Amino acid sequence: MNLIRAIVIRWQKLIYILVFLIGSISASAQFEPLFTQYMFNETFINPAYVGSHECISAGFLYRNQWVGIDGSPKTQTFSIHSPTNNNKIGIGLSIMNESIGVTKQLVVNGNFAYRIIMPTSTFAFGIQAGFVNDQENLTQVQTNVSGDNQFSSNIRKYFLPNAGFGMYYKTDRFYAGLSIPRLLENKIKLSQTETIVRNVGNPKIWHYYIAAGYVMDLNESVKFKPSLMLKAVVNAPMEIDLNANFLINELLWVGGGYRSGDACSAMFGIQLSKNLRINYSYDYTVTGLQKYNSGSHEITLGYDLSFSKDRIISPRYF
Repeated sequence: MNLIRAIVIRWQKLIYILVFLIGSISASAQFEPLFTQYMFNETFINPAYVGSHECISAGFLYRNQWVGIDGSPKTQTFSIHSPTNNNKIGIGLSIMNESIGVTKQLVVNGNFAYRIIMPTSTFAFGIQAGFVNDQENLTQVQTNVSGDNQFSSNIRKYFLPNAGFGMYYKTDRFYAGLSIPRLLENKIKLSQTETIVRNVGNPKIWHYYIAAGYVMDLNESVKFKPSLMLKAVVNAPMEIDLNANFLINELLWVGGGYRSGDACSAMFGIQLSKNLRINYSYDYTVTGLQKYNSGSHEITLGYDLSFSKDRIISPRYF
């Protein structure tokens, strides 16, 4: 692990030297979430998803990525959303906290969706707006240069605006969505005398998410749910998540998945009650990083609260 720590430290130092060279420097604050159980955490991908459960829904997530590598990503999320106005409007709040090395980010978004209710389906348009709170704790970087001025102080916290857009279509057994969760590029220009923060719309950094899933009955006891998510951005390879889950007796989820160029995953879940669900996933890295980590762990907890005591809440397929 001493070797890995040395590699991580040298990598961090190289990045920060390139970004914070003496003189005029430009940095960009970017944040793209990574979830294995995205199908149970879609509020962070598509704002049009809010209100789709016809009840108040809250969700928690904890993700520990690349266990064993110092400074590896650790993510915690909380979301809550609900339909209003006869299910025609969806509103929600999503909060995400993540640390990667010496970087810490807090993301807070308010979500709004307008829902078109049809006899057997729903189509929604959604927008989100909020902020990213970004901080670089440079004094935590260990270097082999005594008194290195580049890492003598931390970069103070900045509140950077964020906005996103999405569309979401669903029936009882199928869903599909298209979204761009981040429309603004946040740039921080640093120099010895001043700090300039710019927020601009830049289509070149937009990440396009396409997600879809379907539930079918294999027999009276078992349902099969395949799902996929595509992520595309200009000048980068397309990333694809493929998943297959089985729901047994409306109680137990068992399945697996593959993320292109990254990891294979195993997923398990249980419906603890009609309101409460817990899921766990384990990622096995298939890249060169596999030699240096023992995988990634993700736990989600979902809770649904019906508006009516007489209404039965069925298990959430997506």
